[in-house]
Amino acid sequence: MKLTKRLKKLFKILGPGFITGASDDDPSGIATYSQSGAHFGYTQLWTAFFTTPFMIVVQEMCGRIGLVKGRGLAAAIKERYGKKILYPIILLLLIANSVNIGADLGAMAASAQLLIGIPFVFLLVGMTLLTLVLEIFVSYKVYAKYLKYLTLSLFAYVIVVFIVKQDWATIAYSTFIPQISLEKDYLMNIVAILGTTISPYLFFWQSSEEVEEEISQGKLTVMDEGRPKITKKDVRKMRLDTIAGMLFSNLIMFFIITTAASTLFPNGINNVETAEQAALALRPLAGNFASLLFLVGIMGVGLLGVPVLAGSASYAVAELLGWKSGLYRKLKDAHGFYGIITLATLVGLLVNFLGIKPFTMLYYAAVLNGTVAPFLMVAIIMLAGDRKTMGKYSSSRWLSIFGWLITAFMFLASGAMFYNLWS
Repeated sequence: MKLTKRLKKLFKILGPGFITGASDDDPSGIATYSQSGAHFGYTQLWTAFFTTPFMIVVQEMCGRIGLVKGRGLAAAIKERYGKKILYPIILLLLIANSVNIGADLGAMAASAQLLIGIPFVFLLVGMTLLTLVLEIFVSYKVYAKYLKYLTLSLFAYVIVVFIVKQDWATIAYSTFIPQISLEKDYLMNIVAILGTTISPYLFFWQSSEEVEEEISQGKLTVMDEGRPKITKKDVRKMRLDTIAGMLFSNLIMFFIITTAASTLFPNGINNVETAEQAALALRPLAGNFASLLFLVGIMGVGLLGVPVLAGSASYAVAELLGWKSGLYRKLKDAHGFYGIITLATLVGLLVNFLGIKPFTMLYYAAVLNGTVAPFLMVAIIMLAGDRKTMGKYSSSRWLSIFGWLITAFMFLASGAMFYNLWS
C-alpha cells in the first residue's frame, strides 16, 4: 500500500523532464542506437553510461532557466546576450528538426506499411495530417500523458536482452571501460549518439515546458511576461523530474544497443537502413509479431516526439522574433507560433521525397544535432550560471564544470569526425 502511494506521488512529480526524456527515445534514437549495436556490437555501450550525468546536467540547466525566468530558452538568451548569436543556431535547429520530423514520419509510415500493406505515400500523408491536428487542436498535455504509456513498449528491448544469450562480462567491460577509435564510422556514430541524447530541440523544449507548467499552475498569466515566484522546493521538483526522465531515456538507450548487438550484429546485419531491419532485433522475443511490437513502439515515440520537435523549433523562432508563443494558446491567438509548427511538419513531409531511406535520414539528423548542440550549450552554461540573471538559483560550480566538460567533448568529437571525413 505504501509502495502504491509512493508510486502515485512519483508520477505526480514527473512532468516536463520525464516527457523530454521519453521523447528523446524517438525513432531517431531507435535508429541511432540500433545502428550502434548492429555495426559495432557492444563496443559503444559505454556511451549510455557516459552521457547520463551530462544529459542530466544540461537538461537541468535548461529547466532551471525556464523555471526561474518564466520564459523559454531563446527568449532568455536574447534578453541576456542579444539576437545575433541566436540567428545561426535557430536556423540550424529549424533545419535539423524539420529533417528529423520528416524522418520520424517516414519511419512511422514505413513501420505501418510492414503490417497493413497500404502504400507508403498514403500512410505518410495520413501520419502528417494526424500529427498536425494533434499539435494544433489538441492540448499536448492531454494526449502526452496517454502517449507516454505507449513508450513502455520500448521495454521489449529490455526483455530481449534477457532472452538472448549474452556475454555479460563483455557487456560490463564495454559499459564501464570506454573503447575509443578514430575511425571515420566510429566517430560519426559517437557524434550521432551525442546528438540524439544531448540534442538542441530538447533544450528549447524543456525550458519552455517548465514555463507552460507554471502557467497551468497559476504562477504566471502568459509566457515571457513577468518573473514567477519560485522556491527551492520547485527547483528540487524540477531536478527530480529531469533526473527521472534522463535515466529512463539512457536506460532504454543501453538496452536498444545491447539488443541490436546481440541479435543483428552476430547475424551480419551491420547497417540498419529500414524499419524492418530494426524490427528484426525483437524477433527473439516476438517472433512473427516482432513487426507489430516494433510498430507500437515507433508509433508511440513518434507521436510523442514529432510534436516535441515541431514545438521546440516554434518556441525558438517565436521567441526570437517576439511573437506570442505557447501550446496553452489557441490557434487564433498565436498564428505565427502554430504557423512554424505547420511549416516544420510540412517540410518534414517533403523531405521524405528526397529518396533517402527514413532510418538513414534519422541517423544523419542525429549527426547534425551533435554538431550544432555544443555551440548552443556554451550560451546555456553561461546563462544558467550567471548570478546577475538567475539570482540565487544560478547553477552551482559543479554543474557548470560538468557542462563545460561535455561541451568540450562534443566539440572534440565533431571536430575529429570532420577532420577524418576531409582528410
